[in-house]
Amino acid sequence: MPEHSGIAIEARELGLRFDTKDGDIEALRDVNLTVRSGEFVSLIGPSGCGKTTFLRVVAALEEPTSGTMSVNGMTPDEARRARAYGYVFQASGLYPWRTISRNVRLPLEIMGFNRAEMARRVQDAIDMVGLSGFERRFPWQLSGGMQQRASIARALCFDADILLMDEPFGALDEIVRDRLNEHLLSLWRRTGKTVAFVTHSIPEAVYLSTRIVVMSSRPGRITDVIECPLGPDRPLEIRDTPEFLEVAQRVRAGLRSGHDD
Repeated sequence: MPEHSGIAIEARELGLRFDTKDGDIEALRDVNLTVRSGEFVSLIGPSGCGKTTFLRVVAALEEPTSGTMSVNGMTPDEARRARAYGYVFQASGLYPWRTISRNVRLPLEIMGFNRAEMARRVQDAIDMVGLSGFERRFPWQLSGGMQQRASIARALCFDADILLMDEPFGALDEIVRDRLNEHLLSLWRRTGKTVAFVTHSIPEAVYLSTRIVVMSSRPGRITDVIECPLGPDRPLEIRDTPEFLEVAQRVRAGLRSGHDD
């Protein structure tokens, strides 16, 4: 496992309210969380509990109404300008008129990298996610799983320290999801990046994570933070072991408790 040194994400008494025409909606309340550098942390909870909202606060896409958030010791907006994170959304968000390589290089174009550096970084990222040979294909020529891999490559290409992933495999079938879970775990071990991962799947959270953050129904609060003691070698078959099932049961109990609050 990557060594944990330093703090990548830190929330203190974080709260967020949305002002809507139907009144205030409290999305997050008193969220305290520290994610160490190199960790793989999954956030899991009922639909609408604020998992994605939390990730959007990290990415400076939402402004908290109380408390503080720091990313690599900076404000989220400073971290955004410092290119501290890459973001992978639920949908791949690839432009259909751009080839895979041109989709992956889009952030580098925006950032003003020169052509040679763009070509090197794009190829490295494509190789990393196992899409070599598909550089000239268009998104509509690829399966859903391959499109998500291209989206991950796009988030990796500028070599950010932190990878924010908002339920990237939720729409995929179980076989493809399993394969991408294996690939993501291998990618994380090789790069040592910090990953904050939103999911609704208990097996996915346990299989991938060093820690699992269980959130309550809205307003989103953290009801449990569960260490995952599984070792670095995690074949899919590990999901049938007593150690895996014990962690999964604790997550399930935490979700049930948070839903009943």
